[in-house]
Amino acid sequence: MDVHQTKLEGVYLLEPNVFADDRGYFVETFNHDVYEKAGIQATYLQDNQSLSKQAGTLRGLHYQLAPEAQLKVVRCVTGAIFDVAVDIRIDSPTYKQWVGVILSEHNQRQLVVPKGFAHGFCTLVDQTIVAYKVDQLYSPSKDRGIRWNDPEIAIEWPCNQPILSKKDRAHPLLHKAENNF
Repeated sequence: MDVHQTKLEGVYLLEPNVFADDRGYFVETFNHDVYEKAGIQATYLQDNQSLSKQAGTLRGLHYQLAPEAQLKVVRCVTGAIFDVAVDIRIDSPTYKQWVGVILSEHNQRQLVVPKGFAHGFCTLVDQTIVAYKVDQLYSPSKDRGIRWNDPEIAIEWPCNQPILSKKDRAHPLLHKAENNF
C-alpha cells in the first residue's frame, strides 16, 4: 500500500496494491502495520456503509465535536465519489482549506480524514456504496455539520444542484458552526 500525504497535514491518500487476474481482483484494504508506519494511529471502533442511489447525492460536511471527534478512513466499494476533507482547526495554518479526491471501485483509493476535519462526498455515478472506519462511536449529541456550499471554503464540487438530506441542507456556515477544534 502506498501512502501519500496530501497538502493538508494528517490527510492521507492511500493506494492499496490490487492483484487482478481473469477471475477479478484481491486488495488488502487495511493493514495495521502500514497505517502505524505512516503515522495513522487509531483503534477502529465502528465501520459504516452508505448506499446512494443517484449520482449527485452529496453527504456532508460532517464532523463530531471533541472529545468524540472521529478519524475516518473512507473508501468507495462500488461506484465513484468526489471525497472531501476540510480543515476546521481554528489555529491551523490551513484552516478552511480543503482537499478533494476521486475514490472509486476501480482505483481502490482510500482517504484518511483526521480529527479536526469536516468530511463530505458527492457521488459521481448511480448505486454508489461508500464504507468507512472510524475510531470513535457515533455520538448524536456531538454530531455537527457545515453547509456544503459555504463560500468561505469554496469547495469545487462536481455538481451544482446536489441531492441533499434535510439535515445537510440545514447545516450552518463554518463561521456560525459549533466547533471546538
